[in-house]
Amino acid sequence: MKKKVVLAFSGGLDTSYCVKYLGEEKGYEVHTITVNTGGFDAAEIRHIEERAKSLGVASHKTVDETKNYYDKVIRFLVYGNVLKNNTYPLSVSAERMSQALAVALYAKEIKADAVAHGSTGAGNDQVRFDMILNVLVPGIEIITPIRELRLSREEEISFLKSKGVNMNFDKAMYSVNKGIWGTSVGGKETLKSLGMLPESAWPTQVTKHDNETVKLSFEKGELKKINDEAFAHPTEAIQKLQSIAGPYGIGRDVHVGDTIIGIKGRVGFEAAAPMLVIKGHHALEKHVLTKWQLTWKDQLAQFYGNWLHEGQYLDPVMRDIEAFLSKSQDNVTGDVHIQLFPYRFQVLGIESPYDLMSSKFGKYGEMNLGWTGEDVIGFTKIFGNQTGIYHQVKESVDGAH
Repeated sequence: MKKKVVLAFSGGLDTSYCVKYLGEEKGYEVHTITVNTGGFDAAEIRHIEERAKSLGVASHKTVDETKNYYDKVIRFLVYGNVLKNNTYPLSVSAERMSQALAVALYAKEIKADAVAHGSTGAGNDQVRFDMILNVLVPGIEIITPIRELRLSREEEISFLKSKGVNMNFDKAMYSVNKGIWGTSVGGKETLKSLGMLPESAWPTQVTKHDNETVKLSFEKGELKKINDEAFAHPTEAIQKLQSIAGPYGIGRDVHVGDTIIGIKGRVGFEAAAPMLVIKGHHALEKHVLTKWQLTWKDQLAQFYGNWLHEGQYLDPVMRDIEAFLSKSQDNVTGDVHIQLFPYRFQVLGIESPYDLMSSKFGKYGEMNLGWTGEDVIGFTKIFGNQTGIYHQVKESVDGAH
């Protein structure tokens, strides 16, 4: 009997090459799986399934992980207001974790002898996939033809043509990876340290030129309503928000970061909904959480985002941090009002029953209601007591010499 291999399949050149190479050159029984994390519509899914079948796979499976992706990953990025290097909402890196988990589980389900993916040897995805597979299916053979054979695009095209494969081999000027938590865009401009993607490169073109206000309603840190319209699951709210804000060109930027393999990389991205959700959520938290809740959340969330980016999702410390982040959301309930303009947005403010900015206790810079001037004098003396002692002792010792 032929050995079974599960191949993570997107329908592009690299994974199409892998199907033919693994099946006809290496003699594997190839089972493809496409994991949708909110980036494919029904027509695109059908096209990918037809491509897999035309290449002669033994079976093809499509798994919709969108809601699971949110429940296991995205919601913690929202709770933590995670933006890598204060810029990037981890659109692709978070998505790859969800995809790798689904591929590993499917390999277990069909008792595969090997797992394959189309990653190259020059990016982060190879590490992310391998990390998950090594932990969840230890000892299974991992095959990466593009990485192992160091193939050029031209070599892949020549091989597929020799196998009678007819597909559009024209390379688009820009590579685009779409998911519910943002769309990455790579091109010649992102291969250098200077340069911005042109208007035509962005998948969502700017068609809104006025301005409008949107109300985001959060319950315990999760987006539940937009302009009072309720949604069954936060993923539906995110998609709705994207449809409202995307045409403004909001959430476009270029991220510069450190790759797992040690080189610097640049990538363009558009993420209107993620940026509005994160910034709106953060504005609400600043009103309803205490100083030290915010401080510790920032530190833990930064680590969480970096460790997730580097493929370490299964480290148990991640579950520990998720527990902290979840508990911190108990009072993160309320409405955030945001005004949208072409290419930018402005948080107008929040309304929440848990708002700690209450006039009952005082008005900042104007009037103290919950304490007296004498209270402040005594507090200030005690609050600075140790620093005062330090300087007096130091002065007496230094003065004696």
